[in-house]
Amino acid sequence: MIFSRRSRAGRDGKAEVAKGGSDSAARRTAPRDEVDLAPAPAPVEETGPYDLSEAPAGLRIDLGSLQIPAIDGVEIRAQAGEDGLIQQLEVSHGANALQLGVFAAPRTDSLWEEVRPEIRNALFADGLGAEEIAGRWGTELRARQRTPQGFDDLRFIGIDGPRWMVRAVFRGPAAIDPDKGGPLNDCLTGLVVNRDDQARPTGEPLPLRLPQEAPSAHEQEATQAPGEAPEVARRKPSPGSRKN
Repeated sequence: MIFSRRSRAGRDGKAEVAKGGSDSAARRTAPRDEVDLAPAPAPVEETGPYDLSEAPAGLRIDLGSLQIPAIDGVEIRAQAGEDGLIQQLEVSHGANALQLGVFAAPRTDSLWEEVRPEIRNALFADGLGAEEIAGRWGTELRARQRTPQGFDDLRFIGIDGPRWMVRAVFRGPAAIDPDKGGPLNDCLTGLVVNRDDQARPTGEPLPLRLPQEAPSAHEQEATQAPGEAPEVARRKPSPGSRKN
């Protein structure tokens, strides 16, 4: 099932500071109350994914444990397992795709630090090399797999929150150059996690569902081939059995 919505945009400005003169000639021409100013540090941009309790206002598509910003031209596909339950979501725009999953996590320790080596080992077992790189949210994994159409680049990101972890996988040009993510970057930085209060084993996928307001028949005909079923995706390894 695929959905499309309108966009939102915003941009933060940067402040500029001036440095006063220090020699005698400058002192003769400068105002008497002028002082030297050190360059101000650039403001730190606060972005998501957010916990529901801290999320800013915005138009989002409610998919249960995940709420995705409603952005024009971005398609959302639910990916179900063999049991029919939605395990993860995939959003796409142009040549890029972003796979999203959210999992129960402990209150303190970083689940991504635990899961990342397991994902890397699984990639190696499938014959894929993977390297760790520094990214916006910390250490990421980058891999490349061969397909009948050529090479497919992947970038794995883990973001720890309060009792949850979002796992995001970019595919396409954005897997190599984050600046090419376009609206999909906005989907991730504006993502909201709605973690319920139920005790769950660490690594258990949090429940996802289709939106309460289904797309119109016209939207379905325009974006989904007749008889097309939700994509079934193999879930990446999830860690153990601790309760949290």
